[in-house]
Amino acid sequence: MKLEIKNVSCGYSTKVVVKDISMSVSSGEILCLLGPNGVGKTTFFKTILGFLKLKGGEILLDGENIHNWSRKQLAKNIGYVPQAHTPPFPYKVFDVVLMGRTAHLSMFSSPTKEDKDIAEEAIDILNISYLKDKIYTEISGGERQMVLIARALAQSPKMLIMDEPTSNLDFGNQIRVLNQIKKLSKRGLAVVMTSHYPNHAFICSTKVAFMQRNNVFTVGNVDEVVTEDMLKEAYGIDVKIISVPNSNGEEIKACVPVIN
Repeated sequence: MKLEIKNVSCGYSTKVVVKDISMSVSSGEILCLLGPNGVGKTTFFKTILGFLKLKGGEILLDGENIHNWSRKQLAKNIGYVPQAHTPPFPYKVFDVVLMGRTAHLSMFSSPTKEDKDIAEEAIDILNISYLKDKIYTEISGGERQMVLIARALAQSPKMLIMDEPTSNLDFGNQIRVLNQIKKLSKRGLAVVMTSHYPNHAFICSTKVAFMQRNNVFTVGNVDEVVTEDMLKEAYGIDVKIISVPNSNGEEIKACVPVIN
């Protein structure tokens, strides 16, 4: 699977927020979209998902232009994990995950045994079987995020789009979610995610796209894009990038703000 963004412009009404950007992500890759607030990251995601009308360029999935795809066709190919979600009714976790099968059902049909098996498999992949019969509104924020990822997996998509998947999570749950995202990419899924934490790009990204003000857009591998100069330019603070050994003795990078 390959998602190609070709000279895409997007925005609201007559206002163009993002102009003429290009990038691609393939099966097994994780692309982390970084950038300060207000530069258009969420607008860009909404355009890919069909919530906003494309203002220019092409969005291709396996070479096919998705511009005129129905919401159902998009949902069969692209799973979406929002920042946060609270349903209006106290559904069980299994039922929330099963809702991911909606795109594969006709208007008046009910989930089949196959749909339920797929939902079970998504729960098993994320190791959250212990949550299956719990009430979704009564579990922790980190657990809810895992459930939302399982719901997206139940769609059987070719790729996942994740809008700040670690938003509002504590440090431990952030790392658990990032580890699961890495595992999903190894299963062949393409992942595009946003984050406010450059360290997340070092932890799990294959590629990084840095979106800045004045439509400055940079794409490349994490070492090329996430630099001290780039971070200072984007966020207006001094940052040092250091290397530390992991448990295997391999060097991994991390961003440390310089506070005077």
